[in-house]
Amino acid sequence: MTGTDLKVACCSLAVRDVDEALAFYRDVLGFEARDDVGPQGVRRVGVRSPTQPVVQIILEAPAEDPLVPPADRQAIEGLMVQGLLGRLVFVTTDCDAAFERIEAAGAEVMQEPIDQADGVRDCVFLDPSGNMLRFTQPLRPGTRGR
Repeated sequence: MTGTDLKVACCSLAVRDVDEALAFYRDVLGFEARDDVGPQGVRRVGVRSPTQPVVQIILEAPAEDPLVPPADRQAIEGLMVQGLLGRLVFVTTDCDAAFERIEAAGAEVMQEPIDQADGVRDCVFLDPSGNMLRFTQPLRPGTRGR
């Protein structure tokens, strides 16, 4: 969309267990938990990065939602197992430091920091539910990462 500056303010992320996901996003990534938001008694928790407080990620467990049909629950679980359900990209100023901190906290590593042909250095983790989290650092032209 030429000439349009689009920014995401909120997204939903399917997780197996809201408490387990909340612990990861809060304790490992340093996100702040915001109030529970959930209609019909289904627990959903919002988390936000302290550096990007306008962006909220809603953690929700489809298996606990009575409105999600059993076949859909099974399909969602299959995607989680394969690490194919949710994919989030976070921009960082230091990919290597982010990698070291998150790896030390015990997150599952999918890719160690590498320089990509598109001019970024990135690394990739899985959250406890199998959602892919990519941390990317734009490189200045003519520079290489560590």
